[in-house]
Amino acid sequence: MGRKALHKVFLVKIESSMKEFQKSITPDEIKELPIAAFEGKIVVVDTLDGLNRACEELSAQNIIGFDTETRPSFKAGVSYNVSLVQLSTPTTCYLIRLCSVRFERALIKLLENKRVLKVGVDVGGDIRNLSKIRHFRPAGFVELQKEVEAFGIEDKSLRKMAAIILGVGVSKAQRLSNWEAKEMTHSQMRYAATDAWICLEMYNELNRAK
Repeated sequence: MGRKALHKVFLVKIESSMKEFQKSITPDEIKELPIAAFEGKIVVVDTLDGLNRACEELSAQNIIGFDTETRPSFKAGVSYNVSLVQLSTPTTCYLIRLCSVRFERALIKLLENKRVLKVGVDVGGDIRNLSKIRHFRPAGFVELQKEVEAFGIEDKSLRKMAAIILGVGVSKAQRLSNWEAKEMTHSQMRYAATDAWICLEMYNELNRAK
């Protein structure tokens, strides 16, 4: 058997050993799933000292979950900058309030650190929106919408991917709430933390399934 034939057989064996996921899921199927919520420590970051501490701790991680939230606009022609950056380890999620603390060097350095993988959904859109506040050179970002293609998953929203990969539902009840309110509610904090943490959980599950 030639090298090319051996290579094909090897690839088939690898592909056949991968866990199979369903390609898509319906809203009715998602309704039947248990709701996932981050149960770890949530740290609200709204001072420069807090930002420096958070980025120092996050920089020691190999992989973190990533997401952002922006205050919704209900008027044509009115838009807002990113209000919140969520960065999560398996046990702690940092909610960085860019509406209260400046987009300082510590955060830029973390977002440019290629050794710390930052896993999210539609990270390209998040990066573009963050770049409107301050320029940085993004590195180490992992797009889950791209990662799931190797498993044949066709639904690419965070909610549907979480349902397919982890078998859980993710509440979107706080999505259109005011992320620039003087104080975030407990529901907002839990929602925001869950979105970043669930990205990390999905990435880890995909790696286990390979």
